[in-house]
Amino acid sequence: MSAKILAIDTATENCSVALLVGEQVFSRSEVAPRDHTKKVLPMVDEVLQEAGLTLHDLDALAFGRGPGSFTGVRIGIGIAQGLAFGADLPMIGISTLAAMAQGSYRQNGATHVATAIDARMNEVYWGRYQRQEDGRWQNVDDECVIPPADLAAQLSSDAQTWTTAGTGWDAYSDALGPLTISVEKGDILYPDAQDIVVLAGHEWAAGNTVAVEESSPVYLRDNVAWKKLPGRE
Repeated sequence: MSAKILAIDTATENCSVALLVGEQVFSRSEVAPRDHTKKVLPMVDEVLQEAGLTLHDLDALAFGRGPGSFTGVRIGIGIAQGLAFGADLPMIGISTLAAMAQGSYRQNGATHVATAIDARMNEVYWGRYQRQEDGRWQNVDDECVIPPADLAAQLSSDAQTWTTAGTGWDAYSDALGPLTISVEKGDILYPDAQDIVVLAGHEWAAGNTVAVEESSPVYLRDNVAWKKLPGRE
């Protein structure tokens, strides 16, 4: 069955919305660090109008669950929850790091991707992914937040060349320089909803959805509070 899924992401400087209808993707994206709350709902309206659909025609609502900017992640999941609740839609949370791996494949055909988002405080949000034959991405490293110097000390070399993705590579180029893995520079700096919605399509097909009240962000830092929706334990 062809899925109709709307995806929203505001976890980083990039604000993006995408709509998957079967194999067709309608998308909007703009780097607008301080204007996510102004941009995202008009983008939602635009992609729905372009596809000739309403929220009630959809099967699920996906969102970039993080990691990323704490404020940005909260904005994205809050708006996604509101839309999903109003239209009685299940939700699908997608890693922003995995979304950048998918973006690297979409843009350059990369199948081994090392992602690093600048997490401030001299740390990066880190993850490595290998693309599987079915289009899913396998975690090679567990997603984490880590000082780049510690990462360089922990990684072991392998035979792969990893395509870089994310803002962390430029922000901490000196600290990440000593990595023992082989890397080549990629073009993807931010996660994008058009990649999130593709990954969400795989999750939908596998039955991996949650109710609105069960959806939650992933910050990777333990000292960040998330205000729960009424009824959540």
